[in-house]
Amino acid sequence: MNLKLLYEISFSLLMARWKQTLVAAIGVTFGITMFVALLSFMSGLNGLLDGLILNRTAHIRLYNEIKPTAVQAVDQYYNNPQQHNFIHSVKPNNKGLKIRNSEAIIDALKKDNRILGIAPKINTQVFYQVGTINLTGSINGVDVYEENRLFKFGDYVVKGNYIDLQNTPNSIILGIGAAQTMLVNIGDIVNITSINGNKIPLKVVGYFQSGIQDIDKVQSYTSLKTAQKILGESNNYLTDIQVKLNNILWAPEMAKEMQRQFDLDALDIQTANSQFETGSKVRNIISYSVGITLLIVAGFGIYNILNMMIYEKMDTIAIMKATGFNGKDVKRIFISIALSIGIFGGLFGLLFGFGLSVLIDNAPFETASLPTIKTFPVTYNPLFYIVGIIFSIVTTYFAGYFPSKKASKIDPVVIIRGK
Repeated sequence: MNLKLLYEISFSLLMARWKQTLVAAIGVTFGITMFVALLSFMSGLNGLLDGLILNRTAHIRLYNEIKPTAVQAVDQYYNNPQQHNFIHSVKPNNKGLKIRNSEAIIDALKKDNRILGIAPKINTQVFYQVGTINLTGSINGVDVYEENRLFKFGDYVVKGNYIDLQNTPNSIILGIGAAQTMLVNIGDIVNITSINGNKIPLKVVGYFQSGIQDIDKVQSYTSLKTAQKILGESNNYLTDIQVKLNNILWAPEMAKEMQRQFDLDALDIQTANSQFETGSKVRNIISYSVGITLLIVAGFGIYNILNMMIYEKMDTIAIMKATGFNGKDVKRIFISIALSIGIFGGLFGLLFGFGLSVLIDNAPFETASLPTIKTFPVTYNPLFYIVGIIFSIVTTYFAGYFPSKKASKIDPVVIIRGK
């Protein structure tokens, strides 16, 4: 049968019940709009939440963990398989937190093409002296340039300039919670007492805010040289080597490799932050489930409308089949009606979904715990739009296929005789 004629008939049937057609198209449009907007927003939210921790975490952290010696001395002297040595009050080894041969280790890591960058670090507990009161705190001595390049350190400095930490001797960037507790401003002097008893005055050059209140109350930053000076250590003293890789998925295997090579403890990002990955996966599953449910509901709306159309057009279908149209022609007519609704509704849905995403992206969202965030997070991923239009077409195709299959089996003799 002439395809042009079939499409003209499809268009006539489509426009004959234009109100129902419009309702079906609006259902598809609404489903696609919410699918795209929901996934764009949830994906942006996942990126924001993961970024608070994952972007500030090394892919691999090399350090010395305080733990007992694996093989005790008594086991070396009395190593009889027929006896067992019981050891009480086992103490940690005296290896300490310092990474030995740190310069050689960093040079070896820099030669590895799989590594994006290396940021040495010193982590130590201190006391902030406020009058006669000592407040417990933590200081991170960092390579300022590498810390900013690899971990976006400057984005979390909410007042002052992060580079002043490198340019100003004996300076400190306080966590905003600690600064508020001590009532200090930029330019003030804070007295620090190390765990070794060393006392040193530091000039406040900025405030740091991670978005996690418990961290911001105790954590502060200095340069590596200042941290070494606080501890009274030499300029090769390090407690951590932070490694960023070109591919985060390499972290677990490379951590094991580095642990064997350098005789250090190595913690990969997947192990350290497994709960965040689980949360992201669950949120993605929920988003896709809700979006697909909306599209399926829209598909049922089209199915019901086409079913009613076939019921009301029994006479028309019978006359068409009596005048030479076969079952395939009838099926093609109703499938083309369903696909027309799906394609046009889907395209408008993509357009409105993009518009709604832009509105969300520009909606103001300011909170004290997230100083770097000014609007709601949205991700404009082309995959969401591709999945949306494909699922729209597939859903509407099946919504039209089953009623059209029913229509193609109508016996014109039975219908005409019944009339």
